[in-house]
Amino acid sequence: MTEALVVAQNLTKEFRTRRGVLRAVDDVSFECRAGEVFGLLGPNGAGKTTTLRMLATILSPTSGTVTIAGFDTQKDPDQVRERIGFLATETGLYDRFSARETLRFFGRISGLSDPEIAKRSQGVFEMLQMTALADRRVGTFSTGERQKLSLARSILHDPAVLILDEPTFGLDIMAARSVEETVALFRAQGRTILLSTHVMRLAEKLCDRVAILYRGRMHACGTQAELAAAYGDQDLEDIFFTAVGRDAIS
Repeated sequence: MTEALVVAQNLTKEFRTRRGVLRAVDDVSFECRAGEVFGLLGPNGAGKTTTLRMLATILSPTSGTVTIAGFDTQKDPDQVRERIGFLATETGLYDRFSARETLRFFGRISGLSDPEIAKRSQGVFEMLQMTALADRRVGTFSTGERQKLSLARSILHDPAVLILDEPTFGLDIMAARSVEETVALFRAQGRTILLSTHVMRLAEKLCDRVAILYRGRMHACGTQAELAAAYGDQDLEDIFFTAVGRDAIS
C-alpha cells in the first residue's frame, strides 16, 4: 500500500468562548497517502479550516496527534513546515511587490538561496503560465491572479505535501476554473494534496478520496466509488446529506 504521508489520529480542537467551550473538531482521524488528493468536504463551520491549521502547525490540537512525512506537528514543527506548502483563504500578499519579488521574499523565509529562488521562481512561473505576470505589481492583479501567485508561493520550496484551504473561495467562474486546472496539474505531477472545500463539484472532480465533515465530526470517508456503494449509489451531494443524517436537520 502507498505510504501515508499525513496521519491524523483522534484530532480534537476546543476553543473557550463566552458561552463555554466550543469543540470545533471532534475526534477526527484520517490518512492522506503519497500522491493522493484528499478532500475535506463540508459547509462553513464544519471544522475544515481548523483541521488544516492544525496540520499546518498554526494551531495546536487540544488532543490527538498529526504526523507529516513521519514528523509530529507538535514535537517537530520546523521539520513539518519544511515539508508542507499551505494556502490559506486569506493569504498575505504585498501590493507593492512584483510577483517575482513576492517569491523572493517568501523563498528567503523558507531558507532558499537567491540563486535557488531565481531558478525555482522561473520554473514555477512557466509551469503556472505566469511569466507575463512575473514583474507586475501584485496590486494590479485580479483575484484569480492573486490566488495563482499564492499557489506559486506555496510550492516554491518544493514541499512534499500541499495543504489548500478552500482554493477557489471567492473566485469568479473563470478564476475558479484556472485554479482548478492548477490543482489538477499538481495532481498530475504526483504531489500529495489535502484540500478543503464546500463545493461538491470540485471534490468530485479533483479528489481521490473525500472525508465528509459536519459540526466538527467526520461522518464518512472513502473514494467516491466506496461512498456510492456504502450509501446506495447516490451522487456526492445526496451522500453528504445521508451521511450527516440527523445532524443536518437538528
